[in-house]
Amino acid sequence: MKIAIIVPMAIEAEYYRKNFHSGNKEMFGSTVFEHFCVKDNDIYLGLSGIGKVQAAMNLASLLSNVDIDLILMTGTAGSLAAAVHKEDLLLADSFTYHDAHNTLAGDYVEGQIPGEPAEFKLTSPARENFKQFLIEQKVPFKEGLIVTGDAFIGSDVQKDAIKQNFPEALAVEMEGAAFAQVAYHFNKPLIALRAISDNGNDDANEDFDEFAQKVGAKAAKLICAYLEKMN
Repeated sequence: MKIAIIVPMAIEAEYYRKNFHSGNKEMFGSTVFEHFCVKDNDIYLGLSGIGKVQAAMNLASLLSNVDIDLILMTGTAGSLAAAVHKEDLLLADSFTYHDAHNTLAGDYVEGQIPGEPAEFKLTSPARENFKQFLIEQKVPFKEGLIVTGDAFIGSDVQKDAIKQNFPEALAVEMEGAAFAQVAYHFNKPLIALRAISDNGNDDANEDFDEFAQKVGAKAAKLICAYLEKMN
């Protein structure tokens, strides 16, 4: 299989680089993808950059040039739910945009881009296999909706505004829905594992630097273990 692993920031890719042996490098979009081989699988590790445009551009460029079979997205997110705490793992089952407000443009719901689904559902057999792996490994995780937008959420005012439109959302970040939209149009399965780095409130600025690397490595360790077990 050809598997893409994409993370937003270099600090979130460090564990993968330590775990995988060095491979070839190739530029797709605006980012360099490192090419490794793990258990007869071709792994393409790249940084998406931060935000929706960078995420979509770099994933679409890779998929346009390489027949990727599976996309794995890891990284961090801020909590939106009282039951979601720092260092919790979230396995997204859907994404939407918290900064897409098009209800006045037609029969659309909050978060929906005209011409696109209301939510991007992640329902592939590949995701189910990974979910079963987490269960077998007795890894605690939560699953649900994650919302995406081009803003770092670092205040209770921002957080409350998002929760008003998306009360069921577990977390917020800056790339996931863009990944999901590209994967949807390329008809590729996406597994999205986010680790909570902060509470998305007034403490987020000081929390983020401290926790991002730690929780990014936590998600990366699980991805690496899963790849080692894949047939």
